Amino acid sequence: MNIERIRALRGPNLWSKNTSIEALVFCEENERLLDRFASIEARVRTAIPGIGALRATGLELSNLALAHILGKVALRLQVEAGSPVTFFHVADNLNSGYFRVVVQYEEEELGRAAMDEAFALIQAELKGEHFDTAASIAKLKDLYEDVKLGPSTGSIINAAIRRGIPVRRLTQGSLAQLGWGSKARRIQAAETDSTSAISEAIAQDKDLTKQILAAAGVPVPRGFLCPTFEEALDAFRKLNRKDINKGVVVKPSDGNQGKGVTVNILDEDHLRIAWDAAKPYGSGIPMVEEFIPGHDYRFLVVGGKLVAAARREPPNVIGDGKHTIAELIALENKNPLRGEGHGSALSKLRLDDIAKARIAKQGFTADSIPEAGTRVVLRNNANLSTGGTATDVTDNVHPELAQMVIQAAQLIGIDVCGVDVVCQRVDESLEAQGGGIVELNAAPGLRMHLEPSIGKGRDVGQAMIDFMFAPGETGRIPIVAVTGTNGKTTTVRLIEQILRYHNLRVGFTGTEGVIVNGHLVDTGDCSGPRSALKVLMHPEADAAVLECARGGMLREGLGFDMCDVGIVTNIGEGDHLGLNFIDSVEDLALLKSVLVQNVKPGGLSVLNADDKHTVAMAKLTPGRVLFFTSNPENTVVAAHKAKGMPVIVHDGRVVHVSHDGLEENIDLADVPLTNHGLFTFQVHNVMCAIGAALGLNVPFETIRAALATFQSTPDTVPGRFNFFDHKGASIIADYGHNPDAIASLVNTLKNVPASQRTVVISAAGDRRDVDIIEQGRIVGGFFDHIILYEDACQRGRPDGETLALLQQGIAQADATTPPNVMELRGEFNAIQTALDKASSGSLVLVLIDQVNEALDYLKQHTIPAKRAA
Repeated sequence: MNIERIRALRGPNLWSKNTSIEALVFCEENERLLDRFASIEARVRTAIPGIGALRATGLELSNLALAHILGKVALRLQVEAGSPVTFFHVADNLNSGYFRVVVQYEEEELGRAAMDEAFALIQAELKGEHFDTAASIAKLKDLYEDVKLGPSTGSIINAAIRRGIPVRRLTQGSLAQLGWGSKARRIQAAETDSTSAISEAIAQDKDLTKQILAAAGVPVPRGFLCPTFEEALDAFRKLNRKDINKGVVVKPSDGNQGKGVTVNILDEDHLRIAWDAAKPYGSGIPMVEEFIPGHDYRFLVVGGKLVAAARREPPNVIGDGKHTIAELIALENKNPLRGEGHGSALSKLRLDDIAKARIAKQGFTADSIPEAGTRVVLRNNANLSTGGTATDVTDNVHPELAQMVIQAAQLIGIDVCGVDVVCQRVDESLEAQGGGIVELNAAPGLRMHLEPSIGKGRDVGQAMIDFMFAPGETGRIPIVAVTGTNGKTTTVRLIEQILRYHNLRVGFTGTEGVIVNGHLVDTGDCSGPRSALKVLMHPEADAAVLECARGGMLREGLGFDMCDVGIVTNIGEGDHLGLNFIDSVEDLALLKSVLVQNVKPGGLSVLNADDKHTVAMAKLTPGRVLFFTSNPENTVVAAHKAKGMPVIVHDGRVVHVSHDGLEENIDLADVPLTNHGLFTFQVHNVMCAIGAALGLNVPFETIRAALATFQSTPDTVPGRFNFFDHKGASIIADYGHNPDAIASLVNTLKNVPASQRTVVISAAGDRRDVDIIEQGRIVGGFFDHIILYEDACQRGRPDGETLALLQQGIAQADATTPPNVMELRGEFNAIQTALDKASSGSLVLVLIDQVNEALDYLKQHTIPAKRAA
């Protein structure tokens, strides 16, 4: 067994809506019939006892291949690591030995690693070698802890998902985008994009924060910056009043998460330890401030509202009369709720110098055995990051205290603020009890509020989403996704023009690039999911129109979770068949149906009723269906309209539109792209665009106005039926590159009078022989002169092979008079030869391959036509 390729399907895909790892696996013949060594199943079960059945229901052992076991093991290893994944699938071809093993992942890095570990486990079991499953799972657990979202960010993202807001993680850390395009917002941990850098800088400077709060009358403890220990001693002596034995607090002046904080310091030896502990953090300048007796409280303010409050208790252990303090710490750290970092509900306890000093203050050492019930405090600060616990007190907060912490957050300008308060109780105002605000945090941890040790958990992630997005807002922009065999690019451009007329800034993708609000963002073939994301991440995009080609869907899935309108222009006889396991028209149709399966509920799928494969997709979409047709007698459309469902019908030179009670006609004489309706393939594109616009509730008059001004030029739709004038001849450049496209062009050109007809054609070498032959047959039955050429499009075929296949098709054509055929080398040589032979009244169709270069050549040697035909 060999894994030949691994892909990450990061969006809805051929197999499921789940993000998944797809491994292309080759199994030798004896690895496809596991009854020859059936004990492998038992050995894998022994290695991973919780794995369950290794074969799908109804799959006999004689049909079980190693690839099936690989998928199940890769899934189970992720589960053992803690990831809640459930889906795997194996698409097999027992004859060829190739299998596509698809395994859901939550975190891509974990999914890839699990696939590697599963492969290693199976190889070891096959060879009878030992595989340390426990070590493998431990490694995957560590990886999962490193890459998964922490509880703070996770709570916000989960709340966003519940609201229907799309989420895109931007880094391996906690930076994420919520929403698309111009409606998107960003968070990093519990910090939003509306908190200014100035406000965050003030909050990090604890001394400056206290100055601003004190100036506004907010009670804060006195304190001093102490770059040297001598200055710390001087501050200690000023603040530590011996008459009442009031201690001090030492902390970094710009630290976070409670790192380097020591409280209630009563002697100079402890001060030295605390100052040394604070100095490594932040700028390296510790702060010494007066100690306010009382409990440590954290108040969470979101958007000017108090949403949660918790009393934090310092980390401690309770003696049992049997174990030393060090042993008690070790025992408590086995609590499954305690983990490293911030991914767990509680953090592990530390036995460091600060803890040892605090233990000593209580008359113990780490080796002491405290009596049963004795509480030994390990440090005085109660941050969860140091192992402390939290009790929810939200419902008990006094209104004046709540207003005070809200005011503090607003004074600094922090939208999501953790306000640290020391006071005796929360059901009184600060002034009444002599408490104070000791710190503000611009990116507060949320886990103490989500899962307090005692009390009610608060959905603070939801509070943040409610602050960032207005009621009912989902952060989504309208998305139109277009797929099919032919017509995608023109359809995308038509929709883009309609939406611009609707006063939206539009981002769109296609085979010629990515354009957002009229600006070129990327060039080349940009019809895949990564290009889609360039639009969806762009702050100027009010709407997205995305061309979705088969290659991108196979490589990564869709670049979005769902769309408002999904369009399938046609399937026909397909294209690119025989590549990447898409061997038939049915395979291609299934892949293209991924788009309509991911139309949002209530959205619209626009389907070609003249194409049996797209008609079959109607039952797959969760949205509504709009059928379009060029056959007024189409029974599918008639039945659909009879049910009150939307349809668009092309009847001669008029398009009839029926949608949600709207009945409108468009005279195609007013749509120049269609040449009075004679260019039927362009009429199909127009109907698709109308359907998309109706699905987005664009007023019909806007649709009509946009269509009236659209021209298929080299600038608007490069390589899509572009006209040029040359010596009185009509030159048409088109990227038609499959039998359906060429047949459609020929049927259209039958409506264009010409004294003689010439075609310049090659064929992409990565098409099937039968497809290339069919292209030759189609042109051979219509054109008087055929100029064949070979160039960059050979794609691995030897010289002459492509032209020989085209010649074979030409010979099979049903032509009254055999065409004149010549073979040339080079696309531009072929184009120039056709131009040289052109004469007034003749027609030349140039089926270009190198689109931009060929169009530039034609612009230099001809005149772009100002008319449609």
